[in-house]
Amino acid sequence: MRVLLVTAVDAERDAIGLPDTVVSGIGPAAAAAATSAALAADGYDLVISAGIAGGFVPLGITDIAVAATIAHADLGRELPDGFEPVPTAVADYAVAPALAVELADRTGGHLGTIVTVSTVTGTAASADRLLARYPDAVAEAMEGAGVAAAAARHGVPVAEVRAISNLVGPRGDWQLARALEALGTAVRAAARGWQA
Repeated sequence: MRVLLVTAVDAERDAIGLPDTVVSGIGPAAAAAATSAALAADGYDLVISAGIAGGFVPLGITDIAVAATIAHADLGRELPDGFEPVPTAVADYAVAPALAVELADRTGGHLGTIVTVSTVTGTAASADRLLARYPDAVAEAMEGAGVAAAAARHGVPVAEVRAISNLVGPRGDWQLARALEALGTAVRAAARGWQA
């Protein structure tokens, strides 16, 4: 099976250390563009958005989050009484259940929604609003929905795997090095199955 891995930055790619890894740049637009270009240039059986992320409790630093759903959480409109997301049919991408469970098993990951945002959440109130909309959220990242949109356009299955570097909410002590190490370990464990 040929798997395309998409990371946002070089440090994530280097931590994973596997071929067929594309560095897209930060954010959903950059991720969508890079993923689409890679899929148009070559044939892949699966695309995985991989990197570090903010985690929602009970996940902690270096835990692994695996998407059952990839949600574009800030795609919508602001109204006087709050935020109105676009319909979930447009903003959410389901990961094939068997694939999500398999990745969680191989990585020791926690299944749930991974939300894609364009601005890192920095307050407890904002984190609470995300959890109210996505009660099963396990992580917050910035590229998954872009990768998923490109994969859907090309008819390729998609997944997302993240290692937790910080907790979602007020800026705390981000553990980037530890999260990158956990990311590499998790993705390489998953890769043993598709490289066989």
